[in-house]
Amino acid sequence: MAHESAPPGIDPERLRTLTLLRRVRDRIDREYAQPLDVDALARDVHLSSGHLSREFKKAYGEPPYSYLMTRRIERAMALLRRGDLSVTEVCFEVGCSSLGTFSTRFTELVGMSPSAYRDEVAARDAAHDGPLGEPPSCVTKKVTRPVRNREAHPFPTRLA
Repeated sequence: MAHESAPPGIDPERLRTLTLLRRVRDRIDREYAQPLDVDALARDVHLSSGHLSREFKKAYGEPPYSYLMTRRIERAMALLRRGDLSVTEVCFEVGCSSLGTFSTRFTELVGMSPSAYRDEVAARDAAHDGPLGEPPSCVTKKVTRPVRNREAHPFPTRLA
């Protein structure tokens, strides 16, 4: 019986749900450039889209669509740092179908437009006589992770 394999004190149904959520998150990470929607993701793990969205947000801090867009913007930032693709090409490369929506979401998450981001990276590279060596991917991911405006914590104006 599957319920006997759950660790003591862990609800077997919660464990099953977390396993399904991990499967959805892994699929988003793997297929971010593909057309994905919450209904299809939910169907694939036999959950309703509402239940998937609520549980995914509870487990990962944001709903599946926001998680997907965050992954797309992270990848777009990496492509823009390379500098060999236009903003429009990057938009379609990461799976977005609307340049306007892509630019709006990029600006919301990164704090500047895709063009401004690409120009800032190019200026930084020019100031250092060429491209800076790319740091290890774990460092790049942590430093460049987009932060939603509502998640940003303002600096205190006065220390207590």
